[in-house]
Order: sequence, then C-alpha cells, then structure tokens
Amino acid sequence: MNQRAKELIEHFQMKMLPEEFTYLRELYRSSQRTAEGLATVTTTYGVYCTDPLSHSLFHVLTRDEVWSFYEGDPIELYLLYPDGSSRTVTLGRDFSAGQVYQFTIPAGVWQGGCLRSGGEYALYGCTVAPGFTPDCFTAGKAADLIARYPDQAEIIRKLTSAEGGKVMQ
Repeated sequence: MNQRAKELIEHFQMKMLPEEFTYLRELYRSSQRTAEGLATVTTTYGVYCTDPLSHSLFHVLTRDEVWSFYEGDPIELYLLYPDGSSRTVTLGRDFSAGQVYQFTIPAGVWQGGCLRSGGEYALYGCTVAPGFTPDCFTAGKAADLIARYPDQAEIIRKLTSAEGGKVMQ
C-alpha cells in the first residue's frame, strides 16, 4: 500500500464502503435541518488507492454532490447524464491540462470515479446538500447503464458490481 494512502486512511479512520468500493469517513453532519428534517449538509473524506484497489462504483444520488481534490494523483470522474450524454472530469492540480480542484455533480447524474491510469493515491472530499442519507444513493447495474450509455461500456464494466441497483443500508 502507498505509505501516504495508509497514513490518510489510518489518520481519518476511514473504512471501505462496500456499496461504493472506496475508503470513506464522514467528517461533518450539520445540526441545522431542512423542512423535511434532513441535515442541511454533510462532508466526507475519501481515498482512492491502487493497493488495495479502491474506486467509486457507478451510483446516482438524489442530491447534489460537490467533489473537492486535496492531494495525490488525478482522479477521473465519469458522469452519465439523464439525456444520454456523458462527460469525464479530471480532479487534480494541473490547471493547464484542464484539471479542476472542485466539481459539482447534479442530483440524478450517474457517477463513478477512480485514479487516473498510473496514479497511486488521491485524497478527496465530498459535500452533499441536503446532507447524505443512505436512501439518496442507488448503485448502478452494468447492463442497464450500458443499454443507456453504450459508448461508455468499458468504464461502466470497470466501475460496476454484480450487486448493482441496491440502496445503501
């Protein structure tokens, strides 16, 4: 395991999140509530690494999610929009190469993420508003996503599991 990834996982007491297949730790949950009783915002830290492998399997949220890059190697976010279009966004520090430090994924957009090829680790953060709850998450099913986004079949196969379609417990 990359030494820095190991330090981050231990320091933040991250756990592997099986529904997403990434190391994650919630750091903040607002005490303020929406009219529906939800926390107004939540934030998490996550780590992608190559040993052991971690990435974010395709999933969709019913809430907006802001991704922030903190350190390490670039992260590729793969986005599948409801209108059938797709986009890849690279989080990282090389602005001249089009990388960004922060990107907002709107509710209803399928998303998956992983280290850019050749990377070893990355520390990232996610902010969800209203705050994340397990019922706002649905894992993707490869066959369903490939049928809707055939031009993204390769990355969909890489970033889905056989148990897709489940919500978090």
